[in-house]
Amino acid sequence: MRTSIILAFLLITGPAPAQKVQVMHDTTRTGADSVVLIQRGKVITADEYTARYVPRKAMLYSAVMPGMGQVYNKKYWKLPIVYGGFYMLTYVAFAYNDLYNEYKQELYGVVRDPSFTPPSGYTEEQLRAVTDFYRRQRDFFLVLDGLWYLLQMVDAHVDAHLREFDLNPQLKVSLGPSLQQHPLYGQAAGLGITVKF
Repeated sequence: MRTSIILAFLLITGPAPAQKVQVMHDTTRTGADSVVLIQRGKVITADEYTARYVPRKAMLYSAVMPGMGQVYNKKYWKLPIVYGGFYMLTYVAFAYNDLYNEYKQELYGVVRDPSFTPPSGYTEEQLRAVTDFYRRQRDFFLVLDGLWYLLQMVDAHVDAHLREFDLNPQLKVSLGPSLQQHPLYGQAAGLGITVKF
């Protein structure tokens, strides 16, 4: 009963009017940029539109607090990716650090007392190789953590630049079946990507 009342109300009132954005050329202005946007009855110049997202500010926000540049650009879906990357890389670095410290203690025990038998059963040379391996892996993942930090800053900066980029409405990418004629094999079926612009 309730759903039929809501459905009847929607049918009577009709569909909601779509928001229209008009792009007009301003002939009264003298300058390099003469394009204005009319959105909801307000005139917005192209300078005002591009000033909404300052790339330098987005990068600064990301540098101070990782992920804040993405929030500034209103790309909230990127936050789990940013923090998930930090969590995974830091977790792996700490795991390698724990293994490094464990085998380093065994190596110190063997070096101090040659009669000491390590719990892992490795010889002194094997322990040296294992500790070097885990130290290198820990350092590698700490470097990746730093690169992830820089990457999320670059992402915020580039995303703020691309906020003013106008997509062509005619741009279309489609995936479909394709047949190709090969001189040796005859016809070959496959998938083809078609780009229209």
